[in-house]
Amino acid sequence: MQNFHRFVIWSLLLGFAAMFLGPLYVMVVTSLKDMNEIRSGGLLALPDNPSLGAWAKAWSSACTGTDCGGLKPFFMNSTLMVVPAVLVSSALGAINGYIISKWRFRGSEVIFGLMLFGVFMPMQVVLLPMSQVLGWLGISSSIWGLVLVHVLAGIPSTTLFFRNYYVGLPDELIKAAMLDGAGFWRIFWRIVLPLSTPILVVTLIWQFTNIWNDFLYGVVFSGGDSKPVTVGLNNLANTSSVVKEYNVDMAAAMIAALPTLAIYVIAGKYFVRGLTAGAVKG
Repeated sequence: MQNFHRFVIWSLLLGFAAMFLGPLYVMVVTSLKDMNEIRSGGLLALPDNPSLGAWAKAWSSACTGTDCGGLKPFFMNSTLMVVPAVLVSSALGAINGYIISKWRFRGSEVIFGLMLFGVFMPMQVVLLPMSQVLGWLGISSSIWGLVLVHVLAGIPSTTLFFRNYYVGLPDELIKAAMLDGAGFWRIFWRIVLPLSTPILVVTLIWQFTNIWNDFLYGVVFSGGDSKPVTVGLNNLANTSSVVKEYNVDMAAAMIAALPTLAIYVIAGKYFVRGLTAGAVKG
């Protein structure tokens, strides 16, 4: 009976894995075929003569509207946007969580509660006021404008993560350091931050994924030279041509997804460890 239950569990797990990995498999094999093979072969068939020609075209010469420079400039824009946005929003979240959990003051829980509204607020609500703010600052339709938008949008989530993690750290550590004469920043850098590796990994992965995959902010707040890769992918897929090149579309989608896939493959186990170490703890 135990072996039967194990067989059922493994069958279900393998079935779910196949269901989720099936689209990824189709994208990869289609991107390695030429159009003649796509028309004549089956959707799930492996390529007879694998080629990276579709990948090269998607990267450097596919048309995204009137421009035919491929996804390369959009990919570079996303990289320039994601790195500072992830680092700044994570740093501010760590400081906020540290203050709210270990340097409590009158009204700190009220402020934390108000910040939580940002976690559940629909993104569409901030489009108009954020556009006005970016216009006042003179950074609308620029990469730095996108960085600011993602930093502000990410602070509620990063604060929540770090606050819930820091609540589990013993208050005695902070009090002992204060008795030894350590101040606010010294305690943070020397004691709190070195203990924050699990939740720091969770926050970095979470923010990277959200910002890299974002489309709404990218299409609303970017200009001609600052569009992220998600907008470029949408433009490529919707650009009309004589023949629809599905292999190029699939290759472009894989190129846009590679950074997040790589992050989860390399650091996925640390993400799970960080979550169990306190990221969702009340």
